Amino acid sequence: MHGLGNDFVVVDARQEPFAPSPARVRALADRREGIGFDQLIVIEPADDTGDVFMRIYNADGGEVSACGNATRCVAARLFAHGASSPLLIETRAGVLTAWPSGDGRISVDMGPARTDWDAIPLAEPADTLHLDLGVPGVPEVVAVNVGNPHAVAFVPDAEAVALDTLGPRVEHHAMFPERANASFATVLDGETIRLRVWERGAGITRACGTAACAVCVAAVRRGLTGRQVTVHLDGGPLELAWRERDGHVIKTGPAAVSFTGQVDESAIAA
Repeated sequence: MHGLGNDFVVVDARQEPFAPSPARVRALADRREGIGFDQLIVIEPADDTGDVFMRIYNADGGEVSACGNATRCVAARLFAHGASSPLLIETRAGVLTAWPSGDGRISVDMGPARTDWDAIPLAEPADTLHLDLGVPGVPEVVAVNVGNPHAVAFVPDAEAVALDTLGPRVEHHAMFPERANASFATVLDGETIRLRVWERGAGITRACGTAACAVCVAAVRRGLTGRQVTVHLDGGPLELAWRERDGHVIKTGPAAVSFTGQVDESAIAA
């Protein structure tokens, strides 16, 4: 499946457990000898109050807490197979609520944005609204956690950023003990943002849902936009709203199935 080109292998493990090792995840992620994906998503039985549990692995084999585009894909798949709305999806970042929004789009309540330094987390106390990483070519970033850590840099022209060079330097910066997603954004007007993303553990990605959420929050905190924006990623637009009443971020966008099948793991070396 994919959400605006951010692509996933989604494994339904509600009946038969699937717990791949990091090496197996990396083998499946190989786009030449495996299947290829930005993230591997495993749908598991719910642990607590939700309808299902969503486990997320990056292409490098590491497990992460949240993925906005994957949440839409899982919700779309389950709705297509008769799940009722709203759908409660448990993740390591908490329970996310999803519902259909018409025209094949899915809305997800991504929960509250966290902006305190220890909630990002940062390695030491710092101003999360104006964080100087000391990386040439990267202006002061806004640090936001929307299920995972994000560093948002507002630049005059996101298209001109050397994302393949600056992205890794931000991701692995000592200020981010859990690494960070690196976003470079250009505010086009009070309701529109252009965004390019280096995703931790995955590299340059055509779309990142939690990054779009983080950019919306960062733009509002900087006074650059209103609370409802359209974020244009390489793969297409997402609609974001940062609710004032509870601080939750609502994300709306498409989800699509590329193909379905079964994996013969014995054919994939790991």
